[in-house]
Amino acid sequence: MKMHVAADTAALSRELADFIQQDIAEVLKTKDRYTLVLSGGNTPKQLYQLLASEAYRNNIPWEKLHFFWGDERFVPFEDSRNNAKMAFEELLDKVPASRDHIHVMDTSLNPEASSEQYTEALSAYFGNEGATFDLVLLGMGDDGHTLSLFPGTAVVHENEKWVTAFYLDAQSMYRITLTAPVVNRASKVAFMAAGKNKAEVLKQVVNGDRNVDLYPSQIIKPENGELHWFVDGDAASALASAQ
Repeated sequence: MKMHVAADTAALSRELADFIQQDIAEVLKTKDRYTLVLSGGNTPKQLYQLLASEAYRNNIPWEKLHFFWGDERFVPFEDSRNNAKMAFEELLDKVPASRDHIHVMDTSLNPEASSEQYTEALSAYFGNEGATFDLVLLGMGDDGHTLSLFPGTAVVHENEKWVTAFYLDAQSMYRITLTAPVVNRASKVAFMAAGKNKAEVLKQVVNGDRNVDLYPSQIIKPENGELHWFVDGDAASALASAQ
């Protein structure tokens, strides 16, 4: 695991944008495509805006990128809570990405059908052996969740399905999510965490005893890939004080 600590969210976003650009260039030296899992939530918005800016937009071969999502709220695409909608508005509508390479979690289907459709798409790309995604971007909630793997939910312990849908009582909605088995086969995973409200949970996730029911982010550990944390000074403050 590598910890990248930046002064603030702006610096964090720049460091991660540079990391992504460099990784794309390196991977495409030996492959003809780059597979990237996008994250929802507020933290990656600034990153997506940066990647869509001229400095990055003109230096990334977008036509070779293939986009996926880590999870989705089961609301229509037009709903402001939809993760894909945010990614299109902040990034995908502003860069020359091929629409054939953008794989949203289809919330016009029923949850089970959407989950099955996404599983089929991933299986067609990656098969049963070797690495899956080149890079998975993840966030971490104040409660230690990542993707739609929330504390105390059965999906945290899913060890066969790559994609699953379930009803989250706390939010009164269905969620669809990638699971640990497919994410842990990725070549690289990069968490983003910013703000004082993440400090204590980050300390527990990174340095605390393993308790995935309490801190589901701990379940994400690439089997043969790299794990990176991109955090700002506030999020890292408990780590610093503990050292």
